[in-house]
Amino acid sequence: MDYGKLGSSKSAGSSIGASFRSQLGEPTSSKKGNRRLIVIGVLAFVLLAAAASAGIVVLIRPKSAGERAHGIRGPTQSISKTCSKTRYPDLCVNSLVDFPGALDAGERDLVHISVNMTLQRVGKALYDVSDIGNLQMDTLVRSAYGDCLELLQDSVDQLSRSLMSVVPPADGSGQTGTVGSTQDVMTWLSAALTNQDTCSDGFDVVSGGNVKDQIQQRLKDLSELVSNCLAIFAFSGDSGDFSGVPIQNRRRLMGSVFPPAEVQVEESRGFPKWLTRRERRLLDMPVDVMRADIVVSKDGNGTYKTISEAIKAAPEHSSRRFIIHVKAGRYDEKNLKVGRKKTNLMFIGDGKGKTVITGGRSVYDNFTTFHTASFAATGAGFIARDMTFENYAGPEKHQAVALRIGADHSVVYRCNIIGYQDTLYVHSQRQFYRECDVYGTVDFIFGNAAVVLQNCSLYARKPMAQQKNTITAQNRKDPNQNTGISIHNCRILAASDLEPVKSTYPTYLGRPWKLYSRTVYMLSYMGDHINAKGWLEWNATFALDTLYYGEYMNFGPGGAVGRRVTWPGYRVIIEAAEAAKFTVAQFIYGSSWLPATGVAFVAGLSV
Repeated sequence: MDYGKLGSSKSAGSSIGASFRSQLGEPTSSKKGNRRLIVIGVLAFVLLAAAASAGIVVLIRPKSAGERAHGIRGPTQSISKTCSKTRYPDLCVNSLVDFPGALDAGERDLVHISVNMTLQRVGKALYDVSDIGNLQMDTLVRSAYGDCLELLQDSVDQLSRSLMSVVPPADGSGQTGTVGSTQDVMTWLSAALTNQDTCSDGFDVVSGGNVKDQIQQRLKDLSELVSNCLAIFAFSGDSGDFSGVPIQNRRRLMGSVFPPAEVQVEESRGFPKWLTRRERRLLDMPVDVMRADIVVSKDGNGTYKTISEAIKAAPEHSSRRFIIHVKAGRYDEKNLKVGRKKTNLMFIGDGKGKTVITGGRSVYDNFTTFHTASFAATGAGFIARDMTFENYAGPEKHQAVALRIGADHSVVYRCNIIGYQDTLYVHSQRQFYRECDVYGTVDFIFGNAAVVLQNCSLYARKPMAQQKNTITAQNRKDPNQNTGISIHNCRILAASDLEPVKSTYPTYLGRPWKLYSRTVYMLSYMGDHINAKGWLEWNATFALDTLYYGEYMNFGPGGAVGRRVTWPGYRVIIEAAEAAKFTVAQFIYGSSWLPATGVAFVAGLSV
């Protein structure tokens, strides 16, 4: 089968195996009712938050003279100037002029008004999308619909936290909310935009139909609105060079931007500050002396026999670390998920290859890529240690995810992640991987998180005939997103099945899934299976001048840069100051949260 068709279609679903689709009936009335109550509750919260914010804005400034005199609804100078910074200025103006308080607001007030307005629009979209869940859908459409519903709920949560962080209090003290920092808000808004992109990807391969048409209508302009909101916040003056690296290829910023004042590197025993002292101990503590809250054992010698039962029993919105020890065994429980309400869960296994979480779902079975994950986590503060995540679908079934993470402040430590195409889905938010082994073929580390993989081994496997291996496919869609893949002090190796045939199947460091794709390799060993070009085109000249691909002081037979691609967006990084922008301390601001997880890490470039 043609590699270009299989590898280049990084959409969230696939039309492969369409003849196997089955019709799903309507969901049960109880499930429909529960879901609708949840969505109504979410929408009520959105409207209350929006009303409160609108009230604040109205109190800040009196009506403009033009509005008092003639009731004019055209843009003010503040709106025009603010919207000029966005990618969709006309939509920005049209969406703000009719929003309560916007015509009276200055540029700084428009920051939280834009978040408020976007939150309302996303909340309404969630309500509208939930209303069509009773329509008949085949397997692939139901999968894409379920993705959108989940992702919209996540976006409402992320936008709500952003709003609480940027809206000033009613007492007029001038102090903004304390829910999150500037970098938190950038992360949440970037994730909300990624969510909309993932939802759209899921329906890209659906061949029309009533559900697709209704989803597209209900989500019309939503991605652009979130993009505008992100741009307005990014250029508000608070964020500076918010991501620690150039927004596009603004090389004039290189070497002049250093970590923000709040990022103070602490490398006591190699731990950054975002892990508490207790959590640092937990990551190195032997399992037999640890007091787990729940023990999962297939033989019945634990609290539960299945991981799904343990997840269900774990508390919601936990502020303390909740530990689930999964004893040795092979756990094939279809597709496990730690939802966004299950915060601060820590899964500890008995070791790589001993505790194995596995599954075999793939796009060949008419699921979206997002829906194929053997294990997924979106609850903030997720940690996994000493276990294996696997998808056994095999290369012939194409996209099949072993582990998907969209959890902020997540850590994966001393784990195996095994699959073929699309093994590790680093979907969104801030993530850190340490001492992990990742196996795959096509795009086997992909997504749009702000992620650092440190001291890991990345193994390219033998792909299908006529395929090429690509290690990364980063899908940063918007130049203002603070996302990218940083591979630091890792080993880029050929797996045992590829080693004898590596000359037949070239391996590349990555290719650009979306327009502003951003990936760097630093201080890493590269085997001789890496093609001399280093990087592979996605489709002709797509994204070659807007991507950011960098290499810094890599070594080994595949690390030579003399014959690398000459794309405008590719660069051999020379200055340590530029490379440092992709370290834990600066790229994921890990020195403020990693120490609490207990995982050893290097905050800067030193190894």
